[in-house]
Amino acid sequence: MPLRVLILGANGFIGSSLTRAILLQKDWEVFGMDVGSHKLEDSLGDPRFKFVEGDITINREWIEYHVKKCDVIIPLVAIANPIQYVKDPLRVFELDFEANLGIVRSAAKYKKRIIFPSTSEVYGMCPDARLDEATSPLVYGPIDRQRWIYACSKQLLDRVIYAYGVRDGVDYTLFRPFNWIGPKLDDVMEPKEGSSRLFTQFISNVIFKKPLQLVDGGKQSRSFTFIDDGVDALLRIIENKNGCASRQIFNLGNPRNEVSVADLAKLIIAAFRDFPGYAEHAARAKTVVVPSGKYFGKYYQDIQKRVPSIANAKQRLGWAPKVNLKKAIKLTLDYHLAHQDYRLE
Repeated sequence: MPLRVLILGANGFIGSSLTRAILLQKDWEVFGMDVGSHKLEDSLGDPRFKFVEGDITINREWIEYHVKKCDVIIPLVAIANPIQYVKDPLRVFELDFEANLGIVRSAAKYKKRIIFPSTSEVYGMCPDARLDEATSPLVYGPIDRQRWIYACSKQLLDRVIYAYGVRDGVDYTLFRPFNWIGPKLDDVMEPKEGSSRLFTQFISNVIFKKPLQLVDGGKQSRSFTFIDDGVDALLRIIENKNGCASRQIFNLGNPRNEVSVADLAKLIIAAFRDFPGYAEHAARAKTVVVPSGKYFGKYYQDIQKRVPSIANAKQRLGWAPKVNLKKAIKLTLDYHLAHQDYRLE
């Protein structure tokens, strides 16, 4: 019998990409829920994909029924935009922790395997040169720095799921995405500043001929990971060959794609020059320095460096990322500017 996978938040960046990959590469059935379906247009007609439009905070009976009937539960619904952590921290907590806690409890009740999206932000301001799942401390700032409510919410669910594994034998995998990027991450055609995450915000700024704002000078570095590399790891986690992913935590990132925010802005502007219709946009693009307190508000606190150790994923999953940063940017711009779909070789 084919594996049955429940994806809550199927219309999101990860959910829509994972759904499509499963339908193209596996014989599994996918049951999905989200409040919309515009990112799922290429999957909705597939007979192995059953989608319902709904809200995880409301459609709890539907969710429990499908948790009971499916083999693997993947709850991807979350607010994952730093500006929201600062502006509406209680909403972040209510959705990212409280709503997902009910799903975790349901999975534990029916002894279903749960694959939970933790976050690279759980490491906070950890000073380690490489962030390790088993040994790196999780370092957060003072209570009034509300940015950390997202990381705290995710970390607490990590601990709850781990505890269910110890006490009740629940099978789980926690995965920590490190700045996954690619088509469908955010709406690059939304001109409002702060509506997108860093990568797509810069793309949107160039499109609308607005300055690319470097918060505190853009000296912070991140390790960007192309979505197809991340989804490849998730397929291996779901398949769980010989139990390789059971009760494991995996950093899923690309250490070779570490780049400062300022240099990322330069790479994105340069990539626009290869699109004739946007050559003028690239020529006019500029960066400006803005204080974090002005851009995010006084409750923000930044992370200067975030580079994963991926040794556990390499050893247990046989996984390693393949797409370099320049190619990731090009593939994303191909999709949004040239309206070309892509398939990696």
